[in-house]
Order: sequence, then C-alpha cells, then structure tokens
Amino acid sequence: MKVVALMLAMFFAVTARSQNTINNYKYVLVPQRFDIFKQDDQYGLSTLTKSYLENLGFMSFMTNDPLPADIVNNKCSALKAELVEKKKFLATSLSLVLKDCQGNVVYKGQEGISREKEWSAAYREALAKAFVSLTAAQYKYDSTGAIQAAQPTQTAQIPQTTPSASPAPVAATPATISENKDVLYAQANANGYQLIDTSPKKVMTLLKTSQPDNFIADNGVEKGIVFKKNGEWYFEYYKNDKLVSQQLSIKF
Repeated sequence: MKVVALMLAMFFAVTARSQNTINNYKYVLVPQRFDIFKQDDQYGLSTLTKSYLENLGFMSFMTNDPLPADIVNNKCSALKAELVEKKKFLATSLSLVLKDCQGNVVYKGQEGISREKEWSAAYREALAKAFVSLTAAQYKYDSTGAIQAAQPTQTAQIPQTTPSASPAPVAATPATISENKDVLYAQANANGYQLIDTSPKKVMTLLKTSQPDNFIADNGVEKGIVFKKNGEWYFEYYKNDKLVSQQLSIKF
C-alpha cells in the first residue's frame, strides 16, 4: 500500500508540474545582474532579455522597476528569468530558464551558441539564438491557467487593499530612434533573406526564426533583431550598451 501511495503522489506531482506552463504567466522578472556576470546589465543582456520577452508578449520588468499590483500582492504571479552558460571551447553558449516563485523550472530553452571572438558580440548573438526556441513555443497568455498552482498555501488570509493607481508597465526605451527611408529589397536564401539597396549592395542578412515577422539580423557591424510592429519594420541592436532602434523600409 505504501508503494502504491508513493506512486500516486509522484503521478500527481508530475501532472501538476506539467500543467504549469509559460502560458499561465503574464509577467516575467529580469534581474539587473544575472548570476553568470559580475556587473549589472553586463553587455546589455538584462535590458536585451527584457526587450525580447516583451516582443513575445510577456509583460517584463527589471527587479528594481516599480511593479504592478498583481506582482506586489502575489509574487507567484511572475516568472523569474535566468541565463545558464555552458562552457564550450571557442564558443559562447547561453540558455534561457524561466522559474516560478518556488524555484521550479517552468521553461528551459535550447542553447544559443556564438563563435564571435569579442565578448559583447558573442553574448548578444548567443542570447538572440537562445530566444529562437521560446519564439517557437508561441507564447500566449491564458488568464484561465494555473497561476494559483505556483502560489504557496497561506496559513492566514491577509486582506488586500486596492491601490489608487497601478504603476504602468515600464518599456525598454531605445537610446536612439532613426528612420532609414531607403527601400531595401529582400532576396530569399536557404536560411532567410539578404537585404539589398538600389546600388545594388547587400546591407543586411536576416536569419529566419519560427515566427515570420521576427529575424536575427546582421548588417556587418551590428547584430540584433528585425521585427514587425504596428505594420512597420524595425532593426534593434545595442551600441555602447545602449538600445538603438532603426525603422526600415523593406520590400519582400
């Protein structure tokens, strides 16, 4: 009987965890300093992680940002982002992990690997590739999900007061916003597209992800992402640890 009871307990524990998916969470907290680094927002990876999560539909906050009432009143309503680095010879490898308030892994993505020699470029490229698998997961918040399942049992009911005003979500603000009015023409290749101008000259390479409107981008100098927002195309990258956003005119 003890063996049967133990097996049933293990079954229900596995079932409960399997139901605890990323779609059950609206918020993700991003640390100012990931454990693998020695400085706050080193190489701009905290800010970049927050931006990537927001582009996928999450409401993301740095841990030192003003938080909405949902998180203040229930910390278990938010996931926490972590980056895991795997040591590789002549390569940089990062994986994204999302944990609940009890430290359980809700999501772990595939490795993003870069062979860039310069540390900043290598970490940023590895992070962009690490987000490809999360993009493929096609996150969509489900308000009927089991956020309550991650919340620890409370021994006493604490009355909640309604705040007069909830803090507004803080979006990543680009340091520079520019517009490229020159039309760029997309030429398809095996892995995505190359963008050429009217010269014609190749100005950028786009690598496909699982989402048709999201690309890993490289213009030969900066590496970042190209995505579509409100009917317009944008190229975002980091320069001197500042987020730069450039509007593009692309003809596919």
